[in-house]
Amino acid sequence: MTVKTFIDRPILSGVISVAIIIIGVIGLTQLPIEQFPNIAPPTVRVTATYTGANAETVMKSVITPLEEQLNGVENMMYMTSTATNTGSASISVYFRQGTDPDMSVVNVQNRVASAQGQLPAEVTKSGVTVRKRQNSSLKSLSLYSPDDSYDSNFLTNYMKINIEPQISRIAGVGEVNIWGANYSMRIWLDPHKMAQYNLVPSDIATVLAEQNVESPTGTLGAESINTFQYVLKYRGRYENEEDYENMVIKSLPNGDVLRLKDVARIELGAENYSLLSQTSGHPGANCMIAQTAGSNANEIIKEIDATTAEMSENLPKGMILADIMSTKDFLDASIVNVIETLLLAIVLVVLVVYLFLHDLRATLIPSLAIIVSLVGTFAFIYAAGFSLNLLTLFAIVLVIGTVVDNAIVVVEAVQAKFDEGYTSPYEATVDALGGLTSALVTTTIVFMAVFIPVCFIGGTTGTFYTQFGLTMAVAVAISLLNALTLSPALCALIMRPRADRESGKKINFSDKFHYAFDRSFHHTLNRYERGVSSLFRHKVIALVSVAAACGLLIWLMSVTKTGLVPQEDMGTINVNVLTSPGSNLEETERVMDEIESAIHDIPQIKIYSRVTGKDARHNQSASGGSYTIRLKPWNERTGKGDDINSVINEIYRRTNHIKAAQIRVSTTPMISGYGTSDGFELYVQDKKGGSVEDLLKYTKGFIEAMNKRPEISRAYTTFDTKYPQYLVKVDAALCKRNGVSPTEVLNTLAGYVGGSYSSNLNRFTKLYRVMVQAAPEYRLDTEALNNIFVRNSKGEMTPISQYLTLTRVYGSESLSRFNLFSAIAIYGAAADGYSSGQAIAAVKEAAKAALPEGYGYEFGGMAREEASTTGTTTIVFIICIMFIYLILCALYESLMIPFAVILSIPFGLAGSFIFAQIWGLENNIYMQTGLIMLIGLLGKTAILLTEYASTKRRQGMSITAAAMSAAKARLRPILMTSLTMIFGMLPLMFAQGVGANGNISVGVGTVGGMLLGTAALLFVVPSLFIVFQYLQERFLPGRSITKSVK
Repeated sequence: MTVKTFIDRPILSGVISVAIIIIGVIGLTQLPIEQFPNIAPPTVRVTATYTGANAETVMKSVITPLEEQLNGVENMMYMTSTATNTGSASISVYFRQGTDPDMSVVNVQNRVASAQGQLPAEVTKSGVTVRKRQNSSLKSLSLYSPDDSYDSNFLTNYMKINIEPQISRIAGVGEVNIWGANYSMRIWLDPHKMAQYNLVPSDIATVLAEQNVESPTGTLGAESINTFQYVLKYRGRYENEEDYENMVIKSLPNGDVLRLKDVARIELGAENYSLLSQTSGHPGANCMIAQTAGSNANEIIKEIDATTAEMSENLPKGMILADIMSTKDFLDASIVNVIETLLLAIVLVVLVVYLFLHDLRATLIPSLAIIVSLVGTFAFIYAAGFSLNLLTLFAIVLVIGTVVDNAIVVVEAVQAKFDEGYTSPYEATVDALGGLTSALVTTTIVFMAVFIPVCFIGGTTGTFYTQFGLTMAVAVAISLLNALTLSPALCALIMRPRADRESGKKINFSDKFHYAFDRSFHHTLNRYERGVSSLFRHKVIALVSVAAACGLLIWLMSVTKTGLVPQEDMGTINVNVLTSPGSNLEETERVMDEIESAIHDIPQIKIYSRVTGKDARHNQSASGGSYTIRLKPWNERTGKGDDINSVINEIYRRTNHIKAAQIRVSTTPMISGYGTSDGFELYVQDKKGGSVEDLLKYTKGFIEAMNKRPEISRAYTTFDTKYPQYLVKVDAALCKRNGVSPTEVLNTLAGYVGGSYSSNLNRFTKLYRVMVQAAPEYRLDTEALNNIFVRNSKGEMTPISQYLTLTRVYGSESLSRFNLFSAIAIYGAAADGYSSGQAIAAVKEAAKAALPEGYGYEFGGMAREEASTTGTTTIVFIICIMFIYLILCALYESLMIPFAVILSIPFGLAGSFIFAQIWGLENNIYMQTGLIMLIGLLGKTAILLTEYASTKRRQGMSITAAAMSAAKARLRPILMTSLTMIFGMLPLMFAQGVGANGNISVGVGTVGGMLLGTAALLFVVPSLFIVFQYLQERFLPGRSITKSVK
């Protein structure tokens, strides 16, 4: 089956195109929509609780045995861990991109099971949780009480009982994380009364274990023939406060019984009181919702919105359920913006095509090629398992100017036959396509080949390149199919030769425009011919310009700012608050109130929520707090000072007078799964086993060195060792003399002060904990220890304070490790005018000067990905160019002539970097994908010229004449190809609003590369063809093209 078959059977050609469109539309309707593909590394989080333990105890007894087992789990990249003074342990294991996250959970769970025997009994009783962390956050909801009729504890548990289950059942929801404590039956002990009755906390735990139980009591009459069956049903665990109050502890000598209410106060409270949540100044509860990989973010959010709207109608009076953050806002606005850009680009491309073809019929053919190619690509995106995200949409916008190219070549070749005197559209089309098919196939293969090697790059950048590149490659492949089927069929059906002025036929406006354009074009062609002839006489200029372009490109690549993805205005701001070490929750709450009064009336803010006791990076601390601020929609923030950076600066200005806390403001990161804020993070490691104080000293020196660098802004750490603590020592000798075990002393102290998880409670269809602890008023300070008693072997109560020595010390509130080494996290951001890549380079230089031997550092999160991709751009360019060279070698059967094509590429790349410098842009993933496409497009276009010249040379022309003939013949198609691409990119180049930074990165680089690359194609490539054709015939005569022709 040849092209002539499709010309003879236009209905078949039309059916093929219609089928492509139908399949594409079906794929489009099924595609999941998300902001970015799931490119963050799979992460598994292990959490445990050791009630009452400090950070050092948690690190030694919980994290260390777990880490020893987890280290080296299959496909693991790195591991971080944190222990806090609240008794919590958290380990995050990061896996290589492409690892099955579900399998990772299983592997981690197996390793954790191996460590269970080494963990304290209290930890195993509470349970060690292993969860797959969902990388893509969708929404943040807040349930708050505008009239303050409910407290945050009630709202938190209302959300957990009534809202979380419904949202969790929505298809595609991976996790609903509510910040706040569960209900708990709190047994507040009175140490005075406990001592009066010779009791210690372990006695209460024993009572709970004996009486608050579920018991399978069996059935009476089960095996009897003549009796009924009676199920024996024990009441089971207690549910109400009254039930616990009346639990019997022991019988007294006078015959009375001692009940729990006689020595304790019982209430339904919270599991812990370490968090306080508010929304817009009122009590509230907050939750974050994440999606599963591969699900449709837009559809999930629509269903969540519908579910929450239905629940809002049934909320009790005095409750409001509100959005704090939703990725759908940015996603919808970005997609609308890209679609508008896409439509505008199509219009501009069609206008450029009409400018050159000046025939509506002829213009219709490339216009249909755009529709068929783009719509058909959606079918591939669906079949490949990709999503409709910003990457694939950018690829579709970028490829507009390319998919139209093949159709333009077909139409232009048919028009050339008309200009030669053909009158039959059928004959003109058949003859034009006869010598054009191989060139179309070859150029398309060259363009597609550029994207094949980059698909094998791993990691986050590999995911970017793969989705971007394959989308473009398939779109161009469909355009080739269209150019060999529908386009020639339509050419034979609807194209007509133009009316001749001397024929006497009426000449319309289109014909007049055609003749005027042709006169101008021929004038331009003559001037172009003189310019090329001049370069033919001075070929050294072409060679020197190539060397200059290569040198300029290398220099520009070294000085251009680098980054991974450009930061956009996501509409959400995070404020991290850290008060003085040792501040309690009430003091931190006071500072949070002061901050709120300063920022609450900023006009760009729509709603905000705050959490006291947890910072913006989800580190739990009584001295930490955070705000999540949602700004008004972008269409309401179009004036000066309404952008997100201006709002951040305003927050800093308004809170500058607050000296009681460190306040850090950041934006939401572009890619979910790499932390909670923009900027970089790294971990300073102690690899020689020194003290925490030494590690902090060198870390502060490192931070000081970083903050001296102009590339870095706001490098800081939240770690400190100035938290007031007491070192507890037990006098073992005195314990033994008094018949008291040192372990019993510590257990009693832990039972009263630290508290213990002693039993369970069934209520509100959920399982809650029963916590035993001294009432808050009995553990205010060290004097409270004088009122706590421990029981000796004779059953006598002795003051616990006599066995204890308390020494005032200072320590840290939390301890962290990175890959088994003690570590301190540092956070920072690039300064204004500098890119993240420059900041990372500055960090590396500062580390060499500030960190002594035995101390190292490693990046985490997004910074780790970016640091690992250093030099990727150069490698990708080299691989792409090598592939083009190999294909051209096979095409021309020559090792020399391909250099005429290859050496035009540095001009285009240099043009991209020149424009990036002018616009102040960074060399990020968006720009790099545009550059890869540019390599393919410049190589594809250069082949049109060298292929034509080689053909003329085989026909017997001199090398110079063949080069000149090719330059003249290919001027129009080269200009059409370049101008369609340039005009198609102009909407991106001058983009504004949502997602503008990414649009500009792609548009500016592509336009700059096409301008300089086209100039090189037109003027330098003909001269290079002469040079390399001469070298081919001079040094490889056995492979000479002219001698191979018989």
